Amino acid sequence: MDRPAAIAALRTACNTLSAGVTSMHPLLPALVDEPTKAEIVKALFELTKNVEVVKKQIMRLEKRDDSALL
Repeated sequence: MDRPAAIAALRTACNTLSAGVTSMHPLLPALVDEPTKAEIVKALFELTKNVEVVKKQIMRLEKRDDSALL
């Protein structure tokens, strides 16, 4: 697999993860347990934060000028 294909696959996976995390938020009120909901919200925030780190690194890699390596 080459770099552009790997980047595309990573971006797709990140988008899938982000959509999954976002889809969980509307489900939380049905739990009717504030401590549980609070912990889940914290965990979802951490997941979102880490997915964003991956996306940021992918963008940096795409923008990096590899001509300096020659």
